[in-house]
Amino acid sequence: MKSWVAVSVLALASLSAAAAEANVATEGKMLLASNGSRLGAVYRVTDDGSAQVIIDGKMVTVPANTLSVTDGKLVTSLSKAEVRKLP
Repeated sequence: MKSWVAVSVLALASLSAAAAEANVATEGKMLLASNGSRLGAVYRVTDDGSAQVIIDGKMVTVPANTLSVTDGKLVTSLSKAEVRKLP
């Protein structure tokens, strides 16, 4: 029984570590569009790792699955025009 608990704890720890690695966005980090243009600083990171930025006075949520770190910079695979259309 004790070994089952230990295995469960290790599995949960591994999932938590994987989730933390999946969140590449951090508050305050500059977010760049796919062409390298600056979109704005990350205002907030949602629970699923999406980045919220304020663009043209509007808060937009850039999906986590579009985010990556390239050469130490936070980049979305979306263009600035595509980001402006996000809800």
